[in-house]
Amino acid sequence: MKVAEISYQETNKFSKLVLDYLNEDEQLKPFINHFPNLENFEKQITEKHNHLVNRDILVEVIKQQNASFSLSEKSKNNIDLLADKNTFTVTTGHQLCLFTGPLYFIYKLISTLNLAEQLKAKYPKNNFIPIFWMATEDHDFQEINHINLFGKKIEWEAKQSGAVGRMNLDGFESVLEDLKKALGNSDNAIQLISLFENAYLKHNNLADATRYFVNELFGKYGLVILDGDDRRLKQQFLPIIKKDVLSQGFEQTISNCSENLANEYKAQAYVRPINFFKLSDGKRELIKEGVGEKEIEENPENFSPNVLLRPLYQETILPNIAYIGGGAEVAYWMQLKTAFEQENIPFPILMLRNSALLIDCKQDKKRKDFEISIADLFLDEHQLHKKFVLLSAEATISLHDEFDKMKLVYESIMNKTTDAGMQSSIQSQLQKQQKSFKQMEQKLLKLEKQKFESSLQQISKLKLQLFPNSSLQERYENFIPLYLKHGENFIEILKANLNPLNPNFVVLTPKIK
Repeated sequence: MKVAEISYQETNKFSKLVLDYLNEDEQLKPFINHFPNLENFEKQITEKHNHLVNRDILVEVIKQQNASFSLSEKSKNNIDLLADKNTFTVTTGHQLCLFTGPLYFIYKLISTLNLAEQLKAKYPKNNFIPIFWMATEDHDFQEINHINLFGKKIEWEAKQSGAVGRMNLDGFESVLEDLKKALGNSDNAIQLISLFENAYLKHNNLADATRYFVNELFGKYGLVILDGDDRRLKQQFLPIIKKDVLSQGFEQTISNCSENLANEYKAQAYVRPINFFKLSDGKRELIKEGVGEKEIEENPENFSPNVLLRPLYQETILPNIAYIGGGAEVAYWMQLKTAFEQENIPFPILMLRNSALLIDCKQDKKRKDFEISIADLFLDEHQLHKKFVLLSAEATISLHDEFDKMKLVYESIMNKTTDAGMQSSIQSQLQKQQKSFKQMEQKLLKLEKQKFESSLQQISKLKLQLFPNSSLQERYENFIPLYLKHGENFIEILKANLNPLNPNFVVLTPKIK
């Protein structure tokens, strides 16, 4: 296994907020509780210890939700440990994407598992349980109904609507047939097909299917899976549901915090007067008016928080000390700091999930053959081509030295007169010459590129493989191609090499066993 690291800044793929957060910029302090380092968790543990959650109901719900699944002994033990007042959770959440969706879904879960282990080593008197919060109430079906695989789109074309976790899986056989055609019949392909058939053909809805395959992939590490779509859990959230729906008690608080954050950074989520949806069969509709207190008290399970109030729900029912998410998630959590203060709920430590680029051995050899550094991979295609040609060309293409000599000539001429008009004219001529030199330099570069056309095409192909759709690999590719190469060892490779407390982007070149 070869591992390389570069700073997030060098990738040119992350927002100013993410970069400033990793650098612990002081101007972000009003929007967080503590910066993400091991020492700060001691304070976070103390704060959460003093915030009571109903552990008995939490354990009861999780056991019931997972009753029909074969859990590992480690996951069973972790669920039982949640009843202990010295047990805390580390949580990540995600949509119920088809076949896990983008690769970063896997990175989120591994970051969560590894942080829980690191915290246990640092604070052995406490227990730390990794939680996967399934976003079953989300209703954006178009975001979760497809994956990109080998340059093709595999899509689930269902006519259902409403909360995606409640959607039935009727007709999913055709999706699996498309997957089989794409995967072939290798041993690893057969394992994956079996996993997904057991998930999607033997369960009644998308929530249960997702719970099954996530447990199959990560259960042995002790992951605990939770679905917030439960009446007993939402009963604990009643005061906040009422405050938001009946008196719009969060709009101003979140708006003020968001506006303050937006002075320097882009706000990720929009706060509404009412930030709950109403769930019913096949529907998840925004609430605008007409809901009474009695309806909320009698049917709390019908009220679904939006993206801005879901964090408050999570932190109300979990003994949670850290939330692991991507850059956009970290940003919208920061919009909520004052809302947490308003409700006297401890604000968790925000952890940026790991990000990685996986390069296979052939791609890495190609990179070295063309003398492309790890950092160079993140240049845009034009910059990468230019750098390669400039390094490879027999003649020097740059006319920088020649222009410097020309500049000295014009400066000498300018010194021969004190007339302002004449000096302005000379300066104008120099600027025209500079433009002309740049045009000649571009023509020389173009001629050199023609000599290296075959090499540049190969570089473009490599760039496309590693950055499909001009985006980070993790935001586009699914984990399936990597599983086909490495099998179950793929998870072990990532787990051994991703550290959620490492403030760098990781580049991995795993060897196929």
